[in-house]
Amino acid sequence: MAYRYVQRREEEVRFNIGDWEPRTELGRNVKAGTVTSIEQIFHEGRRIEEPEIIDALLPNLKNEVIEIASVQRMTKNNRKMKYRVTAVVGDMNGHIGVGAGKDIEVKAAIDSAIKNAKSNVIPIILGCGSWQCLCGSKHSIPFTVEGRCGSVQIILKPAPRGLGIVASGPVKKALVLAGLKDAWTFSRGRTRSKYNTMLALYRALEVINHMKNIQEKMMAAPE
Repeated sequence: MAYRYVQRREEEVRFNIGDWEPRTELGRNVKAGTVTSIEQIFHEGRRIEEPEIIDALLPNLKNEVIEIASVQRMTKNNRKMKYRVTAVVGDMNGHIGVGAGKDIEVKAAIDSAIKNAKSNVIPIILGCGSWQCLCGSKHSIPFTVEGRCGSVQIILKPAPRGLGIVASGPVKKALVLAGLKDAWTFSRGRTRSKYNTMLALYRALEVINHMKNIQEKMMAAPE
């Protein structure tokens, strides 16, 4: 049993930072106010291990369930079935995360997938890299990027303003959550696997941050 794109229609529980008891040093720094942004965390090279950190720094984060699929494994007694959920989170302003979760119940699997996606949130540099536009606004990506996962390959190219996002349904939903308004997308491989497709898209967007880090290191290096 497999489902395509599913939108979650449940009441969101508002996060209260006062009720949160951090378990990591980064969480304690966020609650104390010494860390105030996701960009600061990535600039320092720290790892996010608590989803509450994202709830505190990105209160306007939205989530979408991309796929709910049943998976099975064989044990000595019989087959055991679980649900695997693929979810995407984003604030529609340059931050996105992709995650997956498994459980014997759908709701628990959805919660697990969303928590995993929050732990994988990354910032994305938006820009206008299309030669047809060059408006300077942050409506697309600054250059062409590529990501792979398994047999799936996704190529993202900057598009002129007003074109929209040319992509399949799940990829388009993820790019909208990331904050993109215009983009060309090209895909190859077994794109029916929504999990691999989302990971390939996530890795493609990660390339933008890698290029930024390389540029900063080159500028900081002594001549």
